[in-house]
Amino acid sequence: MGETLARFENVTRGFGKGPPALDGVSGEIGGGEITGLVGPDGAGKTTLIRLMTGLMLPDSGHVEVLGIDTARSPQRIQNLIGYMPQRFGLYEDLSVQENLDLYADLRGLPRDERPSAFDELLTFTDLKRFTGRLAGKLSGGMKQKLGLACALLKKPRLLLLDEPGVGVDPISRRELWKMVEDLTKEGIGVVWSTAYLDEAEACDRVLLLNGGKLLFSGPPSELTGRVAGRVYKLLDVDGRRQVLTRVLQRPGTVDGVIQGEAIRLVLASNMPPAVDEIAGAGARLNPAEPRFEDAFVDLLGGGPDGRSKLAEATTALPAADGHPVIEARGLTKRFGDFTAADNISFSIPRGQIFGLLGPNGAGKSTTFKMLCGLLRPTSGDGRVAGFDLRRDTAEARNRLGYMAQKFSLYGDLSVAQNLDFFAGVYGLGGQRRRERISLMTEIFDFGSHLKMSAKDLPLGLKQRLALACAALHEPEALFLDEPTSGVDPITRREFWTHINGLVEKGITVLVTTHFMEEAEYCDRISLIYRGRSIALGSPDELKARVARTDNPDPTMEDAFVTLVRNSDLENAA
Repeated sequence: MGETLARFENVTRGFGKGPPALDGVSGEIGGGEITGLVGPDGAGKTTLIRLMTGLMLPDSGHVEVLGIDTARSPQRIQNLIGYMPQRFGLYEDLSVQENLDLYADLRGLPRDERPSAFDELLTFTDLKRFTGRLAGKLSGGMKQKLGLACALLKKPRLLLLDEPGVGVDPISRRELWKMVEDLTKEGIGVVWSTAYLDEAEACDRVLLLNGGKLLFSGPPSELTGRVAGRVYKLLDVDGRRQVLTRVLQRPGTVDGVIQGEAIRLVLASNMPPAVDEIAGAGARLNPAEPRFEDAFVDLLGGGPDGRSKLAEATTALPAADGHPVIEARGLTKRFGDFTAADNISFSIPRGQIFGLLGPNGAGKSTTFKMLCGLLRPTSGDGRVAGFDLRRDTAEARNRLGYMAQKFSLYGDLSVAQNLDFFAGVYGLGGQRRRERISLMTEIFDFGSHLKMSAKDLPLGLKQRLALACAALHEPEALFLDEPTSGVDPITRREFWTHINGLVEKGITVLVTTHFMEEAEYCDRISLIYRGRSIALGSPDELKARVARTDNPDPTMEDAFVTLVRNSDLENAA
């Protein structure tokens, strides 16, 4: 570790009557490196960052930044650091340049220094071509780059980034990461807060928080090494979702996730059980390289047990009859002279998960909204459960459940009021309405939160409430638009336990996601880029398309990035 830029000793900070957000946390931040501040939703990451900015003070303990006590000179610290909060305050009605001008004023950047600073930052972030574009019209990745530029207007010695990768596609995340790595070469210390554990793995050091406690401090490889010899891939499995559910309920299984056609397992010991006991004849159990995420889940005591009370309470649909449940036929959407989606076609049979992947602004959300009946196509047709979305909109919508990207609940309504409202939207009444609301309250353990406003819920509970509202009426199809963006791995596993269980009951799922390991749960994927589908196939098929001698076992993220770049090369030729 380089020069110590921040130090906190035995820091405790609480809010109200509940347990403290931080409880006796100690650690250091070094210069010239990226320190990952890692942990689930509610772990205390944002609280620790805000303590380092001097925007709040600890209840007890000591925080020192750049040799300055935060309790004595917070304003001096704020003049020397860069800070990009989780919801960065860009003004969406101002252009890129106007946002830079405003933040230069707020940071007190002398006018004679502005032209060179703007030129350097616009070059660094590759935003020179977009200085006249309104911030509200930028993609998610471009907004994060502009936020980073604003935080760097006065070059800081310490840069604090609170979950900069949330909602950003893999290509933009890689670009953002490369930019931050370049800053560390100048000696700048960077704190990168994240719930994405692939980001944590790339940090020089990590501080791992959970429930306000510091569980680990050190290089990521040190924690990953703790599960060496206990990670396996279960291959040639018949019925991977059912097998995963069984395996997760076995003693000795710490964690399990679907990885294409395989199942990735973390076991309690390095003595694996006989394969035929857990997956039947013909299956193979091969050792796999451990990941930081494997060690993280192991440290937290393991993932959920694979049982979904939601799926158990859901009526099974009839077996597939060969007709698609969701179908897109040449779907096209134009906004003026801009084509957001161009001739998108695919069909999804009963009981499958289909993923729409693509960079920010590629057209996947537009396609998604047309199939929900929320956006009328310029041309082409969409069908849900046999109903045409143009002619039979109401009937089609009653067959689907929708979980929106920007959290579709009503923040000023309580948990109970949201459940009641969505029950009415989906046409539930009388005894059936009361039974379903009561069931969702029990399944998702909402009892002690029923009177809370939805906007005040922790992110994991918001996500559970959104899923409960979407599944209230037992739909034939679930539409999930980036459903787990920003949530921690344990909550994400819980979510997919429910989805896997529902799919086994015959429900069909259409999902968009920026989390590439989540895409592995899909049966098939359409990769959307610049409004068109550039690849269609299973996760394993897409990965096989980009496998090379130097990378024989590519990740889903490798496939995403390579296929998009290959499309650019083909279009440029």
